[in-house]
Amino acid sequence: MGRPDKGQGKKGGRIRRLFTWRKLLGTFFVGCLLVMGAFYAVYLMVPVPTANAQATMQSNVYKYANGKILARTGEINREIVGLDKIPLEVQRAFVAAENKTFYKDNGVDIKGTTRAAWNTVSGKGKQGGSTITQQYVKNYYLSQDQTATRKLKEIVIALKVDQRMAKPEILAGYINTSYYGRSAYGIQAAAQSYYGVDAPKLTVAQGAYLASLLQAPNQYDWTAATPTGRKLVEERWNYTLDNMVEEGWLDATTRATQKFPVPQKEKAAPGMEGQRGYLVEAANQELMRQGISAEDIKAGGWTITLNIDEKKQNALVKAVERQLEEKLDRKGDKKDATVQAGATSVDPKTGKVVAMYGGIGATEHWTSNATRRDYQPASTFKPIVLASALENGAKTQDDRPIGLGTIYDGTSKRPVVGGDRAFAPENEDNRSYGPVTVQTATNRSINSVYAQMIVDVGPGNVKKTALDLGMKDGQDFGEGPAMSLGTMGASTWDMAAAYATLDNHGVKVTPTIVKSAEHKDRKADPVKPIGDQVISREAADTVTKAMTGVVSSGSGFRAAGDYAAAGKTGTSENNRSAWFVGYTPELVTAVGLFGEDVKGNQVTLTDTINVGRANGGRTPAQIWGDYTTAALGGGSDTQFDLETDDTSIVEPDPTPTETTQAPTSTPPPTTGAPDPTPPPTSNSTTPPRPTDTITVPPPPTETTDPRPPTIEPPVDSDGDQRPLQ
Repeated sequence: MGRPDKGQGKKGGRIRRLFTWRKLLGTFFVGCLLVMGAFYAVYLMVPVPTANAQATMQSNVYKYANGKILARTGEINREIVGLDKIPLEVQRAFVAAENKTFYKDNGVDIKGTTRAAWNTVSGKGKQGGSTITQQYVKNYYLSQDQTATRKLKEIVIALKVDQRMAKPEILAGYINTSYYGRSAYGIQAAAQSYYGVDAPKLTVAQGAYLASLLQAPNQYDWTAATPTGRKLVEERWNYTLDNMVEEGWLDATTRATQKFPVPQKEKAAPGMEGQRGYLVEAANQELMRQGISAEDIKAGGWTITLNIDEKKQNALVKAVERQLEEKLDRKGDKKDATVQAGATSVDPKTGKVVAMYGGIGATEHWTSNATRRDYQPASTFKPIVLASALENGAKTQDDRPIGLGTIYDGTSKRPVVGGDRAFAPENEDNRSYGPVTVQTATNRSINSVYAQMIVDVGPGNVKKTALDLGMKDGQDFGEGPAMSLGTMGASTWDMAAAYATLDNHGVKVTPTIVKSAEHKDRKADPVKPIGDQVISREAADTVTKAMTGVVSSGSGFRAAGDYAAAGKTGTSENNRSAWFVGYTPELVTAVGLFGEDVKGNQVTLTDTINVGRANGGRTPAQIWGDYTTAALGGGSDTQFDLETDDTSIVEPDPTPTETTQAPTSTPPPTTGAPDPTPPPTSNSTTPPRPTDTITVPPPPTETTDPRPPTIEPPVDSDGDQRPLQ
């Protein structure tokens, strides 16, 4: 046998001496100390950063009064909710699905993290292995990158976060920042997307499904998943519930009754198309008037519930479609394309804006025709003149109290008496009526009568009444006799406010579209919709009584239906706007048509929706009647509860005979007059009679049409008037 090579023996000995167990163990410990030191250094060097931009982004959610989502705004579909709003069983479902040791661990699962890293390196797929705290840190502070550096930061920050934050706070952050698929971030958006409910309404079965989704949101979306995906998510759903039983968070008997909650199909998130944009903008404007800044709203996180009644809103849109849009050719006729419609509908008892029409669509015509104030309200202002006369106890130039039976001279172009400037307004079609009552002048919207009345009352008094009722200042009231023709600017919102106050017996109504607005850490103070008595009930109710005649026998007859109604037509200078504003005991609605060209300039409505003038008694009144009938469920038996001592009887007027000359100074005799000598007209110098009340002929029988078939009922008398120089 040969002897071993001496060199080889020396080499093996050196290796054994170099790698002794003692040295290897020492090296291992030194290495561990170095790693620990390095980790500690990293721990000291890596701060808890500020939240990443995406994690704090939220959407604003706008809802109908019934809770149904109207629209969402913002880049990220997220609405953060407090943990106190999430059912306890649902909270525990997330813990059971993702991290059973959550309430006990220190924020990091080293074993799970090591396993996940090995699986990723060995090609078995990217694995999670993170605790809820780690996932929260990844969502809230870091990114979704799968890198060693990001993972190290995640571990370090998770340890620090676990020391600084309570477990419930971490869990809430995790649930609110996680991605659930369907473009839904956070549990509230997910609850709405998958089950059409808010997070507080989730069941334990639904919560377990949402918790199961987080492992693979797109793969586990039941409605779009493959058979394999459905099998996997159902298995994970069962796993989650079983873990809850194991942890003592769910009774075994209750667990046995759970059925897999199949989610609803995905729906597109509502955008700003149609009426949504107008409603959202109106709500935002109201919030800003309440002190919420535009920046706060843009930052997101608000849940804003509107007073908009979904059924009434749909009814208003359909009424405009039937009575206007279906009769126009917007694409083929340039004139038709200039017609814009707007409307605001208010509950006079609560001040709630229950429906609003802003235009053909917010993405096509952004300016809301419901809230714009650049068009004249025309003769819809006349009832406010009458309200001021009654409230102020005004008298005619010959000292007669103004009431519905007061006689005025209805001659076209009759110069007003007693004013500080010359004004002789023309009635519609230059029609003269002779001596007429205030009731008749209201029914037929006689300009000459109301121009004289505003002088009798005082333009300053009328402006004050208008502001008290709810109209807005700064719209150039003018404070002259021409103001009686509604020459200031006003919106359908403004006119609905003023008429709602009249409908509410003189108690101030401030329309409000926002029912509630809540953020996770604040609420908006609601608008006080019902205020004080701003004019007497008698004055308000007498105006209501006068306007019932407009609907029953005057220029607003097309608005009549199976309900008690009061209202007023209006057609502005050069026919640039046409209005009908009216109300029933339950509902106030202002409808306006506005002429606007492609450059935003005001243009005439003449020869657009109908041949000739587009007056308020036509399409606006038809829209109003169509909508009101639907909104009231076909009609209403509720009658006006009026308190007035004005004894004028509101009955249909005979169709007047057009005259071109001034009337005689003596009005025709009236049946049942208290004195055979009639009261003088408003510019007479004869002393007033003891009463200005008259009785008109009794109403026709049901088989008699009060409007002769061969004669068109009178239209609104808002000619193109300017004060005479």
